[in-house]
Amino acid sequence: MDDFFHSEQRALQDRFDTRALADRVAGVTVHDEVQDDDRAFIESRDMFFLSTVDASGQPSCSYKGGEPGFVKVLDTRTVGFPSYDGNGMYFSMGNIAAAAKVGLLFLDFDTPHRLRLHGAATLHSDAATLALWPGAELVVKIAVTQLFINCPRYVHRYRRVDASPYVPDAAGCAPLAKWKRIDAFQDVLPAKDTGRVGEAGGEITLEHYFAEAQAGRG
Repeated sequence: MDDFFHSEQRALQDRFDTRALADRVAGVTVHDEVQDDDRAFIESRDMFFLSTVDASGQPSCSYKGGEPGFVKVLDTRTVGFPSYDGNGMYFSMGNIAAAAKVGLLFLDFDTPHRLRLHGAATLHSDAATLALWPGAELVVKIAVTQLFINCPRYVHRYRRVDASPYVPDAAGCAPLAKWKRIDAFQDVLPAKDTGRVGEAGGEITLEHYFAEAQAGRG
């Protein structure tokens, strides 16, 4: 396990007398191929958290959501997920292009249960790959290096109330994001969105949007 833990992790393990325990836990739980139970859990999720780093090592964490099955296990060493329309910053996708290493955290708040996945990610935009995820701008494929289950004892129990109406449907269609109707953004919207603002109800103020978002209608 010396190649799994770095020196600072080892130092803390030694400080708290958990080196042997850490080695045993890693030896029992860490694996480098997606197993049947991993696949079932990953493909049942409608959300996960994605961690990326930029070229300087600055980390970032993002929430990714979709319909159950939007994360696909392509084979025992490869997992893929879509990048849908966002805020135009391409923060996570740009980080992946700059530094491929990623971490994914899959959670079940009902059970509870959680699975972590590490790997090297690449961006894809060929027609055949995009066709697997209607509505995707890009697809991220991850070459899996490590998967492991974490103890779920601190995971709070929650119930899903409803699915987001903004997740693309089977044809890849989705309503215009409400924030794209904010008046301050109208002169910088991409061409594909400019004609949709009126259809969605017209421009709104930033204050109006914040009020809607705080009420859960963002």
